[in-house]
Amino acid sequence: MSIQIDWQAFTPISLVGGLMLGVATAILLLGVGRIAGISGIFSSLLKPKRVEMWQVLFIAGLIVSPLLYRLVKPLPVLDISTSIPLLIAAGLLVGFGTRLGSGCTSGHGICGNARLSPRSMAATVTFMLFGILTVYIGCHVLGLI
Repeated sequence: MSIQIDWQAFTPISLVGGLMLGVATAILLLGVGRIAGISGIFSSLLKPKRVEMWQVLFIAGLIVSPLLYRLVKPLPVLDISTSIPLLIAAGLLVGFGTRLGSGCTSGHGICGNARLSPRSMAATVTFMLFGILTVYIGCHVLGLI
């Protein structure tokens, strides 16, 4: 199995989405003084302490945006061909990794790197390398993917 990039799937809307993500990240940092790390924002909603409205709106935006997109264009068809236990294990490992790394791809990869944070740069390199290694082992060694 080889992984191919479908360049036909890149559309101007992809660029608009990226720009919106950058603007939202900047607004959150400059306006509220917080990093747009999704795992941190989501986990703060699960804690019994005070929840701030911007956190609720941020997560609501993640849920509502594909629904709004669907009004304009059909969502892509998902073909999940792996087992449910493997997906659950992967999700738990990602959650563990975000705790271990004190942040996720959005917090470190987008916000931290934009601020030139050495810790975020190291974290991003680490999770990219382990992601590549995991895919290689899953595809070429274990034949899972």
